[in-house]
Amino acid sequence: MSAPIATDVLVIGAGPVGLFQAFQLGLQDIRCHIVDSLPHPGGQCTELYGDKPIYDIPGLPRCTGKELIERLQTQVKPFAPVFHGGHSVSSLAPQADGFAVATAQGLNFQARSVVIAAGVGAFEPRRLAPEAFKALHGQQVFFAGQDPAVFAGLRCLVVGGDASAIEAALQLCDLPGPAAPTQVGLMHRRDVWDAEPALIERMRQCEAQGQMQLHIGQTLGPQLQDGRMHGVNWVNSAGETQALPCDAVWVQLGLSPQLGALAQWGLDMQRKQLAVDSATFATSMDGVFAVGDINTYPGKLKLILSGFHEAALMAQKVFKLKNPGERLMFQYTTSSSNLQKKLGVS
Repeated sequence: MSAPIATDVLVIGAGPVGLFQAFQLGLQDIRCHIVDSLPHPGGQCTELYGDKPIYDIPGLPRCTGKELIERLQTQVKPFAPVFHGGHSVSSLAPQADGFAVATAQGLNFQARSVVIAAGVGAFEPRRLAPEAFKALHGQQVFFAGQDPAVFAGLRCLVVGGDASAIEAALQLCDLPGPAAPTQVGLMHRRDVWDAEPALIERMRQCEAQGQMQLHIGQTLGPQLQDGRMHGVNWVNSAGETQALPCDAVWVQLGLSPQLGALAQWGLDMQRKQLAVDSATFATSMDGVFAVGDINTYPGKLKLILSGFHEAALMAQKVFKLKNPGERLMFQYTTSSSNLQKKLGVS
């Protein structure tokens, strides 16, 4: 077990509201760490509409999800919040001086306050439906984020039909010499692909050149011998069952949000959302707050700008908890030399 990381605030979730929360805390001289189940910041913005336009961010007539996250990362940079990607929070335990928080991947935190900015939940890879694949996870069945080096010398099947699946298959085709798989297949339930035309065209070229095999159908389950997979049973678009030799499956079916351990922490919930006080965004547990799409209160609007409003109010409440009896001086970044110094613009 790692030694606990001490911090004023632990922010759970690195989507747009989580990042802006870190910015607002920084303005109040409150340092924070951020954890997210994804390996990179962005949350829904990058995973669900990374390249799609957003039209309702104040002052930005049009930006993509990725562009918004890049801007927010630039904005919060002066406060240097520490980001821990690829970590799912598994437990939260109240203590006399705050909270002991642990991740399933082995990190431990000692936080005076906790902010849940988890959007619609922690994103986890969608898995292949046949239960028989589950025993092979991490051994012969892998998910997004996997180092492709593991597929060297193997017959590999990529499963999925969006840009990430095509890119994964092309990445395998481009691996040099000994690092390359001996066979690359790409399977999707129908010959309709959710990707840019140029990417689809490159996929077709690789197929035509014999670098990749396309399989239109769905997996039924692994072919096992002595507990090891040596092939996959699948059904094609004509309804015919076939066998495909392969040693590894790389699943690229996207991500699905899950509440996970959060639902077990004893916080008041309404329809899978955390009930909060709309003045402070405090949950039913003292010292634990919730902002963004994860919370609910009368009049709640699920908009990014609403989450930004919530983050600003919540930061003021945390200041009062950290500095009892100290008066909070409300300041504007346009006129406060103190805030401008913190932001490195004066």
